[in-house]
Amino acid sequence: MDESTTTLAAAIGARVKQHRQARRWTLDQLAEVAGVSRRMLVNVEQGVTNPSVGTLLRISDALGIGLPALVELPETASVKVTRHGEGAALWSGEAGGRGVLVAGTAPPDVVELWDWTLGPGDRHASETHARGTKELLQVRQGTVVLEVAERSISLGAGDAVAFPGDVAHAYVNPGAESARFSLTVFEPGVGSGHHLEGSHD
Repeated sequence: MDESTTTLAAAIGARVKQHRQARRWTLDQLAEVAGVSRRMLVNVEQGVTNPSVGTLLRISDALGIGLPALVELPETASVKVTRHGEGAALWSGEAGGRGVLVAGTAPPDVVELWDWTLGPGDRHASETHARGTKELLQVRQGTVVLEVAERSISLGAGDAVAFPGDVAHAYVNPGAESARFSLTVFEPGVGSGHHLEGSHD
């Protein structure tokens, strides 16, 4: 892991541990509720692993706090500014792609704003999100193929799509140039319990 990834992993680990202890949960209890292994949780809390977005979503949903609370700096003001380059890079692709969470809201209705880059041939398969999750995607550069609900939809620069995030989906760059898109994810009722039911559907 590079320095920025190591710093982010340490911050995420500290927050997971803080929220777990605030609930008076053991590692085993959180592992069971989140559906991840105890070993993975230990590695996350120690900041020695770079967990997948899916793993972070399961942990944050189990803790009832939403993904932004794990990766963003705490902010007391109602207006939070994320300057260029300050987002949390939570995914990297083999061809140089990056998924960066640039902004988000607090639970219960969590909204996430992502800046995605897919290198040539990059593919990111997203785990099925909690029931009721919605996503909005707009291509800013290149071509992106959205695979969702057994459909493949090709999108060019300026094209946008709305789709359910609670079904299997993936983002693919079929071209020879980098592609870039903005993604908004809406997760209703984080911490209400329905996420955990939905995550196993």
